[in-house]
Amino acid sequence: MAASTSIVVISAGLGVPSSSRLLADQLSAAAERLGHAAGLDPVVTTFELRDLAVDIANNFVTGYAAPDLAEAISAVERADAIIAVTPVFSASYSGLFKSFIDVLEPRSLEGKPVLLGATGGTARHSLVLDLALRPLFSYLRTRTVPTGVFAAPTDWGQGDAEGVQSAGLPARIERAAAELVRDLAASRPEASAEGARTLPSAATRPEDKSFEELLADLTAPRTS
Repeated sequence: MAASTSIVVISAGLGVPSSSRLLADQLSAAAERLGHAAGLDPVVTTFELRDLAVDIANNFVTGYAAPDLAEAISAVERADAIIAVTPVFSASYSGLFKSFIDVLEPRSLEGKPVLLGATGGTARHSLVLDLALRPLFSYLRTRTVPTGVFAAPTDWGQGDAEGVQSAGLPARIERAAAELVRDLAASRPEASAEGARTLPSAATRPEDKSFEELLADLTAPRTS
């Protein structure tokens, strides 16, 4: 029997409900679905850093990780892959997100595939993915997948009426999750080679799209 693949999700959203948690759930659901298709038997575990905030602060002062925090640290360090999502504060990742990263052993994430996500009040914050998150995870020597996913308020609800993942945020989620699963499948001999080959590769950049896709983008109704 093939061993399961552990995907650990960390969400640094502070609100209830949280757009960061919503994005994290959609990313993990896509990765889980595509992982099953590729024969990886994924098991997804999600940690809300909001619930660990006091334990994280105490860990800096005492050097002791309370049981709930210790469980989260252990899960992240043992994970086969990580999905990390943070809200944008002051043009960067949140302090809570960075504080959790700081309580991990610096080399514990080395070589792990990581899918990055962020949420913010305007699309102008999307540069956080490349200017803040990628450098942080590069320092930790992780393998970040090429597509990071940023969600602004206007991104939610994009896509066609039939739910086809063909445009906007759903397409970015699908593409990023497929990249994460491909990375996992490449290192797992028990994964289905055929399943990995059929993973979607959504065109999200203008230079990747056909004329028909570009025309559909230009003529699609705008969300307010």
